[in-house]
Amino acid sequence: MECSVSREMVFVNTFTNGILDPSQPMLGPVRDKGYIVAHTAPGCWGPMITPSIRGGHEVTQPVYVEGAEVGDAIVIRILSIQVTSIVTASGNDQVIEGRFLGDPYVAGRCPGCGVLYPETYVVGTGPEAVRCAHCGTEASPFVFAHGYTIAFDHRHQLGVTLHREAAGRIASDGRYYMAIPGKSKQNPIVTFAPSDLVGTVARMRPFLGQLGTTPSVPIPDSHNAGDFGTFLIGAPHEYALTPDQLAQARTDGHMDINRVREGAILICPVKVRGGGVYMGDMHALQGDGEIAGHTCDVSGVVTLQVEVIKGLTLEGPVLLPVPEDLPYLARPLSVVEKEIALREARRWGLNHIEETAPVSVIGTGPNLNAAAENALERAARLFDMAIPEVKNRATITGAIEIGRLPGVVTVTFRVPIDRLERTGLLPLVREQYGLE
Repeated sequence: MECSVSREMVFVNTFTNGILDPSQPMLGPVRDKGYIVAHTAPGCWGPMITPSIRGGHEVTQPVYVEGAEVGDAIVIRILSIQVTSIVTASGNDQVIEGRFLGDPYVAGRCPGCGVLYPETYVVGTGPEAVRCAHCGTEASPFVFAHGYTIAFDHRHQLGVTLHREAAGRIASDGRYYMAIPGKSKQNPIVTFAPSDLVGTVARMRPFLGQLGTTPSVPIPDSHNAGDFGTFLIGAPHEYALTPDQLAQARTDGHMDINRVREGAILICPVKVRGGGVYMGDMHALQGDGEIAGHTCDVSGVVTLQVEVIKGLTLEGPVLLPVPEDLPYLARPLSVVEKEIALREARRWGLNHIEETAPVSVIGTGPNLNAAAENALERAARLFDMAIPEVKNRATITGAIEIGRLPGVVTVTFRVPIDRLERTGLLPLVREQYGLE
């Protein structure tokens, strides 16, 4: 993009058509260490039943960050995440054959007239409500295998799943109850009025399922990761990639890691000039792994601060979770713990102990084993360690945690301070964990 004068703050209320395309215009530029405030639209289910959206999600238009060049990294501080939806719906998905070309998330096709990416409209409520604008045929590529409608209390502390009558009332005014942004094109998923779970209570802890930078080739947003991205390899639609293209281009912005929440710091690779910071797929809550395949997609308002780190070349994102989200073994050692350890070391003739601090390296792949290998390899290259050393450190000073099935993980461990200093990450780690 041709850069105009950079701004201290960029407001975002526009969305992609589901494709992260580096050739498309970006907003901004926002200055280095400036702020992005975005009104985000719900992620999975609404776009999934809106085949004119081509990526399975509906993320924000990317923002150009001043000074970010290919081979740099962008630090994203998540300053606030506020849910605005009153109600949402979610559940396990069931694909309807004949309503897509190769991939139901990417290439919806009307079974009546055969139009690819058809515009749709909503008639009534229930799973038959989404109709092709060209011929009136039912056009959603998905229905629920088992679903629920969930309402949130006004303080956004808890959600309660609703019975059929309440779900039906909500379905008739879905955009209001989901607080869908005005420029969002998605059909409200509450229109389907699912009610298979009734009276179930869930605690809220919102986070961003999508947060990152623009890939170097056009990639459907939900497939910007090594697991769902494999569906693009040899695909019959126009967004097909080779394995090498996927590996080189993706930025793993679709993570569904529930620790990417308010207070966390995410460091992302820059693969196009300006970085192209985007976000979306806000979830009101989610257990590790997102085992149902989907969770409670909501609208919301997000405030980020962005900062460029020159010359820090990353293969994928690095996360600094809030302290309470760190695995027990990875938490920074207290003064008392260090004193105990040093006394024990001296008993055996060792006069020092390592100075370390925690970092989470994100890996993705077709399955969890491949994702773990990806994260281990990325960590080894980033910190100039052998993979067996990373494995040992992650075993005794950290953990491997599942972000999403089938293949997103974090490898978290305490990294020696000198290795963090070499990468340029040390100031951020000190900031996040209050280290001297």
